[in-house]
Amino acid sequence: MTDARPPRIAVLVFPGSNDDRDAQLALERLGADAPRIWHTEAKLPRDTAAVVLPGGFSYGDYLRCGALARFSPIMAAVARFAADGGLVLGICNGFQILTEAGLLPGILRPNASLTFVCRDVTLRVERTDTAFTSRCADDRALTIPVKHGEGCWFAAPDLLAELESQDQVLLRYEAGENPNGALADAAGVINEAGNVFGLMPHPEHAVDPLLGSTDGALLLGSLVDAARLSSAVPV
Repeated sequence: MTDARPPRIAVLVFPGSNDDRDAQLALERLGADAPRIWHTEAKLPRDTAAVVLPGGFSYGDYLRCGALARFSPIMAAVARFAADGGLVLGICNGFQILTEAGLLPGILRPNASLTFVCRDVTLRVERTDTAFTSRCADDRALTIPVKHGEGCWFAAPDLLAELESQDQVLLRYEAGENPNGALADAAGVINEAGNVFGLMPHPEHAVDPLLGSTDGALLLGSLVDAARLSSAVPV
C-alpha cells in the first residue's frame, strides 16, 4: 500500500533568511509537509525526505555569502544526509551555502555589474532526468525571478570541463538573459551523485499565477515527487 503521508521536506532557517516562509508555503501548496528548522538544531526532523536551504542574507552576508552559515550546527546534519543520498536543494543564498560547505562545485562571486539584480529571467533546462527537473519538458524554457548581488557562478577551467562532460550544469540562462555574468551561463548546478542541487533563481516565487509565472512549481514539484518516492534517511 502506498504511504499517503505528505513527504517531509525540511526548510532550514539561518539568521537573515528571508525566503523560508515563501519556500515553506510553496512546498506545502505542492503537497509536502515543510517544517522550518532553526540553524542551531543538531539533527534534521525524523523522516526527513529532503532539505531546502532558502534564499536570504545569512548572517548578513558580511563575509562571503554563506561562509558563516556553513558552520551552523544543522549543516553537519545536512552533510551527513547528503552523503547518505538525501535530496538537498539550495536556492540563492542556499546555493551559496552549499558551495561554501563543499556540497556543490564552484563558487559564487559578486555580479559582474557589481549591482543587485531583481527581475524575471528565462532559463533553459538541460536535463529532465533528475529529482529536481522531472516535471520539466525537454527544451522547455522557464521564467523565474532572480534577486541577488552575488550570483556569478565560477569554476576553474578544468573543473568546468569536468562538470560539462558530466552534464552537471542543470539550468542555464538563455542567451542574453544572464543577469550576473555566471560562467557558462550557469543558473543551477547539481553534484555528481545527482542528489544536491543549487540554483540562483527563486522557484518559490513562481508558483502562484498571481506572481506572473508558475514555472517554479515544475522544479519544486519535481523535488516533492522525488521526496515522496524516497525513504527517510537516518541522520
